Amino acid sequence: MVTNTSGKKKTAVARATVREGEGRVRINSKPVELVEPEMSRLKMLEPFRIAGDELRDEMDIEVHVEGGGISGQADAVRTAIARGIVQHSNDAELRDAYMEFDRSLLVNDVRQSEPKKWGGPGARARYQKSYR
Repeated sequence: MVTNTSGKKKTAVARATVREGEGRVRINSKPVELVEPEMSRLKMLEPFRIAGDELRDEMDIEVHVEGGGISGQADAVRTAIARGIVQHSNDAELRDAYMEFDRSLLVNDVRQSEPKKWGGPGARARYQKSYR
């Protein structure tokens, strides 16, 4: 059985394909073990730490991620992988364990950066006022 899922964070979008296999996890056609920096790799593999490595050995996961920065992409990949594992295994207990650990494992973070407006250098900051 093949399962397709996605995860989003800021402007990063990750699409994951989960199928039966022997535990290969690839991010943009690169093994997850080669992902740098290390904090991003650990964040991406978080769903397996909760589910257990026995579950990882039963499936192959292929993730394509684009947009955003390193941290946003890591969060998007993490959500896509967790959703894929839950859908593929159809395990309600695992879903509850993910929700209890961190809701953003299964639910996209919808927060976006506020757009810049006129009259200032950013979204809220205004240009400095000069009296002379």
